[in-house]
Amino acid sequence: MLLRRRTILRIQTGLLHSHSMVTIRPLINGISKDIHLYDLLEMESPDAVLDEVLVILGLLSPDFEIEPVVSAFHMVSRVYAGHHPLYRACNTHYHDLRHTMDAFLATARLVHGASLIGEDLSERRILTALVAALFHDTGHIQEKEDNEGTGAKYTANHVRRSMEFLLRHGREHGLSEQEIAEGRTMILCTDIRVEITDSLFSSSSVELLGRVLNAADLLAQMADRIYLEKLLFLYHEYKEGNTGDYEGEVDLLRKTIGFYEYIERRLSPIMDRVDAFMISHLTARWGVSTNLYTEAIKRQKEYLKKILSIPDADPRDFLNRYGILDKVRATHGVG
Repeated sequence: MLLRRRTILRIQTGLLHSHSMVTIRPLINGISKDIHLYDLLEMESPDAVLDEVLVILGLLSPDFEIEPVVSAFHMVSRVYAGHHPLYRACNTHYHDLRHTMDAFLATARLVHGASLIGEDLSERRILTALVAALFHDTGHIQEKEDNEGTGAKYTANHVRRSMEFLLRHGREHGLSEQEIAEGRTMILCTDIRVEITDSLFSSSSVELLGRVLNAADLLAQMADRIYLEKLLFLYHEYKEGNTGDYEGEVDLLRKTIGFYEYIERRLSPIMDRVDAFMISHLTARWGVSTNLYTEAIKRQKEYLKKILSIPDADPRDFLNRYGILDKVRATHGVG
């Protein structure tokens, strides 16, 4: 209760890092129609992401039980920073804390939109989905005594390891045995090698939330402003994990065009609903009646096609955001 009262006080006193509970449409150069996804929130700040998720949960219900979500958020933050006694700091630069925050926020936005449209989702299942989103890539984290290589070596089985992480720590955050089981199934949906079928789920609402988490995981990373730059890190994760068939960083960039098409097929059973959920949320929260995630993905895809089509050019020379190319070179050399 103390945690909940402190968070409510932060909302009431205006101490949240993100926007207030009032629906506000941000203006870019005074023209609201030019809004991009990255204009809504400072994604480099995990605290800003948590604050925005708490705003969304407040929109769902003023009495939403936030403690499990806040508790799981702080644990994940400690784990990824290397401040947890059982785990090493995150050392995968694609599957990093920023990606986890992206997926966490996208999940919250989608479940809010789903509720607005009339989907019957209980608060406990929503918070289970949010904890699952926070834990969905913890399989890349190494235990403290594991000093060989990086967490990328677990690429092939990181989803199963993430499910085990939730099994190990779910009760610490107030989840019941049944909720942990349901959360593990939701995490399983993020394994793109697993076909999502009705038989995986205990109920239709768990199936919906599993599909929502899968969509949030994929759309959030592909809509990230630095998605294309981070793909260079992803190549090295795949290389260490002996996953995929890529000759180098540029080969992965080229094959990403096909990945876009694969993801469209994977999400096709749920994409119309996901689109409606996201637009419903963005309209209610920001006054934006378009899916900013799919718009961002389209821009990324078109830019990737453009730089790949330049004759006798290295497409990496056109990936300049946040100095990521220099960080890749410092970490891995030329790939």
